[in-house]
Amino acid sequence: MKAMIFCAGLGTRLKPYTDSVPKALVQLAGKPLLTHVIERLKTFGVDEVVVNVHHFANKVEAFIADRDSYGIKVSISDERDMLLDTGGGLKKAADLLNDGKPFIIHNVDIMSDINIAELYKKHQEGGALATLAVSNRMSSRYFLFDEAMQLVGWKNIKSNEQKISRVGDTYIPFAFNGIHVVSPQIFELMDGFDGKFSIVDLYLHLAKTESIKGYDVSKNRIIDVGKPASLIDAEKLLF
Repeated sequence: MKAMIFCAGLGTRLKPYTDSVPKALVQLAGKPLLTHVIERLKTFGVDEVVVNVHHFANKVEAFIADRDSYGIKVSISDERDMLLDTGGGLKKAADLLNDGKPFIIHNVDIMSDINIAELYKKHQEGGALATLAVSNRMSSRYFLFDEAMQLVGWKNIKSNEQKISRVGDTYIPFAFNGIHVVSPQIFELMDGFDGKFSIVDLYLHLAKTESIKGYDVSKNRIIDVGKPASLIDAEKLLF
């Protein structure tokens, strides 16, 4: 099973830590965030990981090269020349990910106790193009779903901006948790999306004609460790 870990971001919310190291190598409970995510993915059967790099790319590459103990294949998707955002990063890594089977995407700054095996199974059973781990929690931005948990839109609570992919009577808001399972057919549906673009925009476009589903993990503990204070919270709650 393959997975991609999004690591290329600048980590501006984690300053001053990211002034000297990339976000992926910021320490939590004595280990870099990247190590936490890889070790957790391994417990669910992942045996090959793709890591994208941009900010302090050399440090991430050197760190991975020194970690034979991971015991799995770790490939680099190089975004040194241009930071491609989540959608562009996924497209660039297509050749490394596409083996004809669904793969996992995991943000490096998300710590959780989500059962990824259950999420993967739900994706396989549901026949969706992508299955997103979502929660009923406070956020400034929400994906909107219908009663069947089919993605129908997106809303920014602060700006009141709204994007609707499918008009309907039900728009149930759920916050996205940065963990998703994606079928490789997505690479055939990216026409018109090039360079730097968000996977959110890609999902909203594809939801017009394809099945993008949400999987409710509100019962789980999930912490976005993208800010210094949240690192402390994560260590208290998860370790």
